[in-house]
Amino acid sequence: MLSPFVSIRRDLHKIPELGFQEFKTQQYLLNYIAALPQERLEIQTWRTGIFVKVNGLKPTKTIAYRADIDGLPITEETGLPYRSEHEGRMHACGHDFHMSIALGVLTYFVHHAINDNLLFIFQPAEEGPGGALPMLESEAMKRWMPDMIIALHIAPEHPVGTIAVKEGLLFANTSELFIDLKGKGGHAAFPHLANDMVVAACSLVTQLQSIVARNVDPLDSAVITIGKISGGTVQNVIAETARLEGTIRTLSVESMKKVKERIEAIVKGVEIAYECEATIDYGSMYHQVYNDEALTKEFMEFAGGIPGIDVVRCKEAMTGEDFGYMLAKIPGFMFWLGVDSAHGLHHAKLSPDESAIDKAISLLTTYISWKGNNE
Repeated sequence: MLSPFVSIRRDLHKIPELGFQEFKTQQYLLNYIAALPQERLEIQTWRTGIFVKVNGLKPTKTIAYRADIDGLPITEETGLPYRSEHEGRMHACGHDFHMSIALGVLTYFVHHAINDNLLFIFQPAEEGPGGALPMLESEAMKRWMPDMIIALHIAPEHPVGTIAVKEGLLFANTSELFIDLKGKGGHAAFPHLANDMVVAACSLVTQLQSIVARNVDPLDSAVITIGKISGGTVQNVIAETARLEGTIRTLSVESMKKVKERIEAIVKGVEIAYECEATIDYGSMYHQVYNDEALTKEFMEFAGGIPGIDVVRCKEAMTGEDFGYMLAKIPGFMFWLGVDSAHGLHHAKLSPDESAIDKAISLLTTYISWKGNNE
């Protein structure tokens, strides 16, 4: 028989929505939560997100659990019977898993009271433009500010039953990068009368790659990736404009600052060299995910004692997660949940093993029960 939370995951998988557009998703979650016993619940919506507080029996603290709820602008290619019904949208980062697991944990604690308060946070816009920071600053969050916070992220590369985590830095500092160049267009036969922004853009991409090689401490790590270049109109017209779109990732706040300083200096040089105008937009910026040392170590030891759970100490990754903003203010941790998929995160064929859902629910309810009754 299909697990009810696997069924929920499939329902949610059909309706992926982009950041701050999660209207169907929010309503689905609210409908489910409304069907639960309400005696100990307090519910507050925030934009397309939701806070659910479960009042404890003898609370001395509040433990929060966060799940992100948005999808990605990707056309699904899994061929699954419950594939996305929203053209060009997909839960390709596992947020459908994250939500169904959170509902499973919430359901358990509605029926099994513990001493401490619990706060479930269904957060929109993790993939962009970033929902964690404004949600953190909301009135509901200030009113119910937790003492610790937990989250997970699916990991396609790990088998089901594996928890990958580490104390300290887990995910990098990240920033989007958009650079627009404006020169002077013209006929392809008369390049001397124009300022070609395709040439300027190509030169800029090459120069940007020198930053990591020559301006970042070799013992630190950074990435500058330009994933998209657009410019020009037709093959025989010199391009008046060009646009570069990319991402910056660093393992330290200091390196992020240094990388941006060098980007700005190089772009100023391109403006002079190619007689053009340039603008830089850093878009969404995410704080590093830094796991609390003591809480993470405690969780690793606890999870390692549960049959069927294999705890792996992982390395830090250059992935980005706006949960980092919450961890910067609230002690807690994030861990990777093994889901054993042949295709990785943000891939159109990502198909995680659904048996990981009930394993995660069992692990989290066991840990939170222990944590919420023993301190």
